[in-house]
Formats: sequence, C-alpha cells, structure tokens
Amino acid sequence: MVNEEKIREDIVRAAKAIFERGLVEAGEGNVSIRGEKEDEFYITPSFNQYFDLKPENVVHMNFEGETLSSGKLPSTEAKMHTAIYKARKKVNAVIHTHSTYATMLSVLRKSIPIIMEEQVVFLGGGVDVSSYGEAHTTDLGSVALNALDYKNSALLANHGSILCGRSIDHAVKFAELTEKLAKIYWGALQAGEPYVLDDEDLSKFKAMFKGLFSNAPRKQLKNL
Repeated sequence: MVNEEKIREDIVRAAKAIFERGLVEAGEGNVSIRGEKEDEFYITPSFNQYFDLKPENVVHMNFEGETLSSGKLPSTEAKMHTAIYKARKKVNAVIHTHSTYATMLSVLRKSIPIIMEEQVVFLGGGVDVSSYGEAHTTDLGSVALNALDYKNSALLANHGSILCGRSIDHAVKFAELTEKLAKIYWGALQAGEPYVLDDEDLSKFKAMFKGLFSNAPRKQLKNL
C-alpha cells in the first residue's frame, strides 16, 4: 500500500510540475507510472484539471484496459502508455504533453536534429516526428514507438510530444528539455540555418546516454 500511495503522489507531483511549467493546459496531456505488477500502471484521469489533482484521482489500470480503481476514468491516451510499457521493460514513467513549440514542430512534421550535446545525453539524439496516428487509439501507440526508436523523446504528428524514462523525474526532465530544444530550434530557424552536430564526435555523450538514461531494449542500441 505504501508503494501505491507513493506512485499516486509522484504522479500528482509530476503532473503539477508540467502544468506549472506550461507544458500542458487543463484537460490535456497525461502522466503515468508503471505499477508493482508487470502488467499494471497508474495514470492521470481523463480531462485532468491539474491544479486540483489529488492522489485519489489517479487511476489504476492494467494492460488490458481494465480500470482497477473506482472513481475517475483514465486518460483517453492510456493505450499509448500501455504500448510503451509493453515494448520497453525498463520504462517506469511516461509523459505526453501538448507544449507549444514541440507541438508547432509536430504540425510542421519537422524533427529536431542534434543541436546540443545535452540532447544526446538525455534523449539519445535527434527528436523525430511520428507518422499520423489517430488520438485515443492503439495506432497512436504504434507510431509513437516507431518515432521513439531507442530514444526517450519523440514528436507526435499534429499532436504534441511523448517522453519515457526510467523514473518519473527523468520523464519530467525530458519533457522540459524537449520543449526547450523545440523553442531553440524554432528560434534558430527564424534567424538562419541552424548548425547541426551530426558530423561532430558525440561518442562520449552517447556513452553517457546508454549508461544513465537509456530505457530501450539492448538490441535497439547496437548501432548507437
């Protein structure tokens, strides 16, 4: 019971953090943490208002889509979270945001190339845009996973961003960083042609990513 209470409290803390930092508005986005059992997780409720979210409002559910708690309905994007947890055993937290600059780039279908070293350390490299996936469906989970590849962040076409981490604190950090990178890249594009770090030696930063922040299956990291 103590662990369940902590999971609920951590979700509320993370949800309020991304709301206060302007990464989501009321009624959009979602936050989840994997449960103690392999096929269960906890997620923010549907049409979450953030400012008055309480631990008891967090929804406990399984990978079959069954709600295991009473009260609120789960986020309508629970299927996308389920797909990520199923595919990545090391992922313990997932966040989906509609942050402004990341969403603008997703509407343009414009990926964020490697423009800063920290991007490689925390996210694994460039932030790619998914193909279109209908909201609230398993298809969105599939396109999200394809865009993520081995990384921790992706843009969802015409929708926003998806982040996954070994911990909820990692996922919050990745959400903040993705929006910062999107804003920097957008601003740089207005001034000229951004310099991309593709031709630089980033091996040290890739090693840091693999050791500290990667949560993808080992086979996906072979060529990194």
